[in-house]
Amino acid sequence: MPLEKAILKVVSGDPLSDPSAKDIKFMFNPTEMSFTRSSSWDYDSGARGHGLLPKVNFSGINPYSLSLNKLVFDTYETKGQDPTGKNLSDIIENIKKGVSGPDGDNKRPPIYILSWGGIEYFYCVMTKLTYTFTMFLPNGTPVRALVDIDLQEVDATNLPGIKGKGTSSTKSRQGGLSPLKKPNASTSGSRSKRGSTPKSGSKGVINKNNAGLKKKK
Repeated sequence: MPLEKAILKVVSGDPLSDPSAKDIKFMFNPTEMSFTRSSSWDYDSGARGHGLLPKVNFSGINPYSLSLNKLVFDTYETKGQDPTGKNLSDIIENIKKGVSGPDGDNKRPPIYILSWGGIEYFYCVMTKLTYTFTMFLPNGTPVRALVDIDLQEVDATNLPGIKGKGTSSTKSRQGGLSPLKKPNASTSGSRSKRGSTPKSGSKGVINKNNAGLKKKK
């Protein structure tokens, strides 16, 4: 079975984001993916219940967030370039577009889809980026970097400034959870090697009971 690479795919059709932003293709797959979600509750300080605890009202849920840590980008073995001919600085510059500021007609960073093999996890934006160069050529050219990326979910049925991405058949789940794609039977088996798709129910993984999957088109 061929190794599938994880990728952050730029959502096309956004007139306000940088058109030069390209997909972020991971050289080495994450060893883990840690998803986080929180809910919001309002406390009524004037009303007390059993044990004099304040009564609470549920006010909603917040989007999922995901941290991808220590992603390796390495061009040392390929003489400073990746298979497409890009050097490490070019790769990092493209990743930096995920947290870039306004520039002319480019009003905001791009929106991405996190995809790995047969699964599309969610539509998301990059909220934090940290990169560290860890190896250099004798002339100072960086050839290896460790990258940490924080992502936050956005509603796939109501993407800002993008028309035609949401469909009438795609129902919004409570809290705006994005629809996910489910792998076929040939790719749904668990794998224990580095870069394998995380097992359902493992730490931080959104499974079909709490995230909802849909069949890949």
